Amino acid sequence: MNKVADLESSSKWSHNRWWQLVFGLVAMMSISSSQYVWTLFVKPLQSSLDTSLAAVQVTFSIFVVLQTWLSPLQGFLIQKFGPRLLISIGAILTGGSWVLAAAAHDLAGLYLSYGVMGGLGTGIIYVGIVGLMVQWFPDKRGLATGLVAAGYGFGAILTTFPIASMIKSAGYAHALTVFGMILGLVGLVVAQGLRRAPKSSELPALVINASSPAISQSTRHYTSKEMLKTPVFWLLFVMMAMMSTGGLMVISQMGAFAKDFGVSDVLVFGLAALPLALSIDRFTNGLTRPFFGWVSDHIGRENTMAVAFMLEAIAIVMMLAFRENALAFVLLSGVVFFGWGEIFSLFPSTLTDIFGTGNATTNYGFLYMAQGVGAILGAPVAALLHEATHSWVPIFGIVTVMDVATALLAFFVLKSWRKRMVTAEHAEMAPALA
Repeated sequence: MNKVADLESSSKWSHNRWWQLVFGLVAMMSISSSQYVWTLFVKPLQSSLDTSLAAVQVTFSIFVVLQTWLSPLQGFLIQKFGPRLLISIGAILTGGSWVLAAAAHDLAGLYLSYGVMGGLGTGIIYVGIVGLMVQWFPDKRGLATGLVAAGYGFGAILTTFPIASMIKSAGYAHALTVFGMILGLVGLVVAQGLRRAPKSSELPALVINASSPAISQSTRHYTSKEMLKTPVFWLLFVMMAMMSTGGLMVISQMGAFAKDFGVSDVLVFGLAALPLALSIDRFTNGLTRPFFGWVSDHIGRENTMAVAFMLEAIAIVMMLAFRENALAFVLLSGVVFFGWGEIFSLFPSTLTDIFGTGNATTNYGFLYMAQGVGAILGAPVAALLHEATHSWVPIFGIVTVMDVATALLAFFVLKSWRKRMVTAEHAEMAPALA
């Protein structure tokens, strides 16, 4: 009888959580354009505001910094007040940031709207949805976080061409207003379906037992204060910061080094190599997140990290070796991002495995700050190195070293430290159980 009841409970719970995944995926897609379509507005804004390119791009820096560095606070608010309210606020802020940016007549207005409001809104939704998925899917944590993270990468594919067309036909202000209202409304509607995940003690036994033996999960729910005192968290933070920095060094300079390599305008399959590479990169950068997340659910997080990060390192070295071959440039750039983008599924999954689900959203907010470190360091460091050396070899060398170092840290250090923590937890629980 108990087995039948557990089956019914598991079936109902499973149905509900897959709907949570759908709502979370759509919410992530609704904020994707704020980051990935920004480039279409840069030149029109520069012309309309009669200012420099650098001044306009400060908007994006504000956006990224606020999206990442305030994520612990955003995660705390989501845990306190629930996902429906906070994701709704995030959607209103995100959509409103576009509408107000359309009406901005100076840089201050642009910074406050697209930069501040947009950064706050997208940050709330990104951290909130990832934090929600790691709690709803303890047995498929890598896959679930990978899917919603892919939504953030793929979402802009649906809006890029329509926005570009509207800018051309009706102007950037009209495009910002129309799509700001659409994207904000989509996020607001799906937010109404989001619910808190049940506590670990309320999970169906069949779901708990379905977790892969390759994944060791904490029996404790660490507070953020407790987590920040552990060496394991800071190891994860350094690893994610290195991977973010390396990936963003490549992203920020791809156009420049493709031009220097002489391949940017070479036709590959009838298309110019650079835009073709960027299109493929966006696809592989999204695809890798659920793929390697799913792999990690079966073979373990650290093993998957080692494979993916080494794959990126090999692709970086080969891209440099075949830098004058346009076809190799296009294909290898796709492999580079296939080996990089999964950090957005593997790191939150690993963090929650180690520190529990009780404070998962706030805890991931602290780790997500590592992406902010990468955003600040990646582009400037790459630019300064190239200016100083007049060569791309040092940049490719640094990215390769960070990839290999992070892969080795995952396999040889993180794995053993995690095992040590789990053993210590079991030892602490033994007297109580006895």
